[in-house]
Amino acid sequence: MNAQIVSVGNEILIGDTVNTNASWLGDFLNRAGFEVTYIHTITDNLDQIKSTLSFALEHSDLVISTGGLGPTHDDMTKRAVSELFDVRLTLHEPTLDYIKKIFKERNIPFSNSNHAQAEVPENCEVLFNKAGTAPGMWFYEHETALAVLPGVPYEMKYLMEKKVHEKIKEVFSESEYLLSRYLKTAGIGESTLSDEVLGDLSDYFNNGVSMALLPAAGGVTLRLNAKGATEEEAHDHLLSITEVIYDKAGKFIYGEGKEYELSEAVGKLLLKSDLHLATAESCTGGLVSNSITDKSGSSAYFKGGIVSYANSVKIDQLGVIDKDLDEYGAVSKQIALQMAIGAAERLNADIGISTTGIAGPTGGTSEKPVGTVWMGYYQKNGPHFAVKAMFTEDRLINKERTKMVVLEIARRQLKGIDEMPYDLKKHFP
Repeated sequence: MNAQIVSVGNEILIGDTVNTNASWLGDFLNRAGFEVTYIHTITDNLDQIKSTLSFALEHSDLVISTGGLGPTHDDMTKRAVSELFDVRLTLHEPTLDYIKKIFKERNIPFSNSNHAQAEVPENCEVLFNKAGTAPGMWFYEHETALAVLPGVPYEMKYLMEKKVHEKIKEVFSESEYLLSRYLKTAGIGESTLSDEVLGDLSDYFNNGVSMALLPAAGGVTLRLNAKGATEEEAHDHLLSITEVIYDKAGKFIYGEGKEYELSEAVGKLLLKSDLHLATAESCTGGLVSNSITDKSGSSAYFKGGIVSYANSVKIDQLGVIDKDLDEYGAVSKQIALQMAIGAAERLNADIGISTTGIAGPTGGTSEKPVGTVWMGYYQKNGPHFAVKAMFTEDRLINKERTKMVVLEIARRQLKGIDEMPYDLKKHFP
């Protein structure tokens, strides 16, 4: 079964609002067994909405429309739908009563525009919206379904999860189940992972099995899809290729799940080993420690971090030797190591990791251009070394990649994997 998404709103087209609805809906529909073939983003124009919905309804099994259901003059979706189906608008009394109740509780004046929000095309099934004032609408015409939903993200999600999902299961009861599995890797590039590690996996692409490589700063996500009459059958279809990928690339995989993060994987390893981590950050400005503390329970393995942006802080708080700063510069093997050691010792941690570099876009030299980063690792009664990386001229990308690499270094050390990310070499004291 295929689906199309229609996002209505000038604010999306001009960049005032990011279209997070389309991304969320794409994921939701994919997991529900639909192939999303189009995502339309269109203006608040009556004719544009009518023509886009007409096309979508003609070429798909399910259409989800968001936006244009507000109380103001530029909200045209409801009118467009009623004209498209050639039906009149009728008042939905339960919605009107609910809107009046909400306005009274919030001490907000009730106007004619708000009254109009309770009007719906007479051929729709109203999807009662307890998350807002604009009702959702469900249409089923000529074996094609249309859900018309508000553009406010939490209202749209409420209606999709509580109302539309049930309608989809009723109407498309015989559709295949689509299962997605996300394998998260770090410390290896997309082409290297594909060509040199995984190789040709085409023999496993049957029974609706497919794979996509999704690169990001510091890591590649493998998205595996499979279809089946049931979730169990789809899972069985994925099993063979998953086992092969783990066999070939297991040391690069730090976990599974679309939202699973490297910092969480490092935290679990620290907890399992009963070890504590501390950070010393310069060029990342606290990004590493922020990533770690984003996870609930991180106090069990994270001691704390020192953002030593200025050289004086490196000296006073981390014990970095001032003459080494003069001789080697802040962005150097010597300073990265001293920062990692200082973090562990000053914060009474078992492991210290550090970052120091030239994030850019200014500050580079011929000897140390923008994107030059040193990262240090120190473990009590264990290894201590630094690695040098050359990243990009983009400041934010450099910070993100540095965070990912230093966390991956920690993960590999905790796992006993000697190989460094991105073919980086260890530099010992």
